[in-house]
Order: sequence, then C-alpha cells, then structure tokens
Amino acid sequence: MINDNTKARFAREVAKYPADQKQSAVMACLAIVQQEQGHVTPESEQHIADYLGMPAIAVHEVTTFYNMYNQHKVGKYKLNVCTNLPCQLRDGLKALQHLEMRLGIEMGETTPDGLFTLQQCECLGACADSPVMLVNDRTMCSFMSPDKLDQLIDGLRKAEGVATAARPPEGGQAAVRSTEAS
Repeated sequence: MINDNTKARFAREVAKYPADQKQSAVMACLAIVQQEQGHVTPESEQHIADYLGMPAIAVHEVTTFYNMYNQHKVGKYKLNVCTNLPCQLRDGLKALQHLEMRLGIEMGETTPDGLFTLQQCECLGACADSPVMLVNDRTMCSFMSPDKLDQLIDGLRKAEGVATAARPPEGGQAAVRSTEAS
C-alpha cells in the first residue's frame, strides 16, 4: 500500500524537522497518502505511525480531528458547508439543506455518479461572508445563496460534461477565492 515513492516523499517531509521530532510530519504524511490514494485508511494510518515511530491511535486522532482528511472514498468534488453558529445565523444550514435537496443526498453521502460528496464543516474563518463553503479543501465560496449554489453545481457538472436541468438566468456570480497561494 505504501510504496517506495511514497516513503521517499515521507522522508522529504521528515527531513524538515529535527531528528527527535519526526512525528511533526504526520499531517504532511497524511496529505501525501490522501493525494495518492484519495483517502486515508486505517492501514495507511498504521504505515504512517510505523514510519514516524508513533502510536497508530495518535495518527488516527489527527486524521479524525481535521476535516481535510477523508476517511473513506469521496466524490470528485467534496463540498464542505460551514454550519457553525455564525453561518447558521446567516443561512449556512439552509445552504446545506438546499444542496442535499439539489444533489439528492444527505450530508455525509456521495452522489451515485461519484461527482459530489456533501459534508458540514467547522468554522472556515469567513463569518462575514456566510454562508460559506469549501470545495475540495482548496476553494472557498462566499455568500452562497440557493441561486449561487445552483450555479456552482451546474458549473462543476458542465466541467465534467454532465448535463444539467435548464434553469432561468441567475443574478450574479458566486464569490469564489482560492485558498492556495498563487
């Protein structure tokens, strides 16, 4: 499961820390596994634990604490909707419910075509822009009204060559900004 290439990538991350603190690379190692395999399994957690010389439960605690690590296979587009109180007060929960209805799945599920996984998440630090969501742990979308949510879903489906139902013209574009450094 963890091949030599993966171990070489682990080694590059471990080298960034003092020899007695190699466990500090746990998040980077989890990210590498997820990038290569799509999600983090208990077996891969054990491999990381063995590599870093730490208990498997400690690796699992990191995996389960952070929203960015997938513990099971997810769709091509992972949609995390903030449902913390400030966002709930500004329709964050309604945004999640709209996506559930639009996609025909419940929070935590993946669409049958494998395109979308819908999740709720903790604070994204953009309360003034709520409702907010994060697409694939990288792109934050702000002020997500039902119309803007529909535009997002239609746009992602169009990018995949999947037909969408005809919709009346929408007013305005969803505010989208990448969380990656340019």
